[in-house]
Amino acid sequence: MEKTIVLTLNDEDITFHMTGDHHAAYLNEFMPNNKVAPAHNLLMRAVDPADKDTLKKFLELKTIAMPLVEALVSEFTPDITIMVGKSKKPPKE
Repeated sequence: MEKTIVLTLNDEDITFHMTGDHHAAYLNEFMPNNKVAPAHNLLMRAVDPADKDTLKKFLELKTIAMPLVEALVSEFTPDITIMVGKSKKPPKE
């Protein structure tokens, strides 16, 4: 699945082409003591080549990577309902 997502930062549009592989790589790199580098990597992997220089300019602010990834992943993730508890369906036999 690929989804094109446009994030607007200070009136500048940056286009990303997110895929399940991008998201999986981000999750695999994410460690308790290493959060910013995987976020930066995800953004650089998914950004449209035409917008790479603009993104790099924003990423000079070290605190921007995490909020950008949060917005990107939130928009990429499909809306689903997850419930924890007993199933309303009868068990399969």
